[in-house]
Amino acid sequence: MKSKSIYGKSPEDIQKAIQAAIADDFTPTLAVVFISVNQDRQAVTEILAQYDIDVFGATSCGEFVNGHQSNGEMALLLMDLARDSYSILLKEIGVQSIQEVARQVANSALTQFVNPSMIVCSTGVTPGSELFDGITLVQELSEAIGPEKIFFGGMAGDDLTLAGTAVFTKNQETNHGLIVLVFDANKVSLNGMAITGWKRLGISRKVTRSKGKLLYSIDGKPAVDMYLNYLGKGKEGENREFNVLNELSFYYPFIVERKSSDDILIKSPMSIDYEENALNMDMEMVEGEKFWFSVPPDFDIVQEITDEASKVRNNLGKDADALLVFSCAGREPALGPLVTIENEGLAEVWNSPMAGFFTYGEFGRAKNSPQNFHSTACCWVALTEK
Repeated sequence: MKSKSIYGKSPEDIQKAIQAAIADDFTPTLAVVFISVNQDRQAVTEILAQYDIDVFGATSCGEFVNGHQSNGEMALLLMDLARDSYSILLKEIGVQSIQEVARQVANSALTQFVNPSMIVCSTGVTPGSELFDGITLVQELSEAIGPEKIFFGGMAGDDLTLAGTAVFTKNQETNHGLIVLVFDANKVSLNGMAITGWKRLGISRKVTRSKGKLLYSIDGKPAVDMYLNYLGKGKEGENREFNVLNELSFYYPFIVERKSSDDILIKSPMSIDYEENALNMDMEMVEGEKFWFSVPPDFDIVQEITDEASKVRNNLGKDADALLVFSCAGREPALGPLVTIENEGLAEVWNSPMAGFFTYGEFGRAKNSPQNFHSTACCWVALTEK
């Protein structure tokens, strides 16, 4: 399989980039498209349709390819993969449950290929502007398709507005659903890993009062006061203009141990509910749950990610044909230029064209762990035609 990554600030840029790509005796059949909600994605899909290129698309919180990272633009990975090696499913959730849709995806994948693997992108927020339930999706999809089956991906973004996301093909789109790129794993191998890098800070804490996504108390003390005071922002407790997500949570989320593995789950305060005097979390904090405050990774995270990727690449014994990266939207503000370095480092390890985007959540396997939903992770997957 041959692949090329392209990018642009407008549909016209993409038109020119495709023309340049195919001039090099390259006939792509498939495009993975990561695009800002402010771009005209219909125009882009129409351009791709002119070249008979299938589309697997998701909106982003920023996008990148080899040598270029942007916000508000678009990044595409073009592949000339044989069409009997893959299929694309788009599933609208609508009035259905995530469990029902996950079972439908699993049944379709298993019907098409005896041994399927998948790239999965969900929408990132619901029509009610709640974060999509990535935990339930991954649990249900993994159970329905079989825990030995491999899938990677992420939740679509919307330039960090939390107003509305989309996944799409060249003729379908949904603001509440899934798009799935199903591969015949006997013809295309997927190798990848999810790594967060956030580290525990201080002693463990305990959730002593919560209700749904509202966290009221930690170790018997008001959660808002404890979180702000611990991080030196106690005076902001009465400031309703204080943006806890941008100012603190991107850098200092909570670390929770998973029951099913040695892997961790990151949970983040999204805002302060001043009427309830509670932290509004991105995921439910269960009463009695143990967690830690955290600090973001330092430069060693780049080395860890590239070292682990190098081990996988060396075990495989060859370069990848293409590389996709799903990186949490929180990594960019927390890590700054390290995010670019880790993405470029992965492309260098696998010696392949790369495309990726900043997500609202990631799907994949951490080292020695089962399939999981992640937050704040760098989740990468290398594609190699057999």
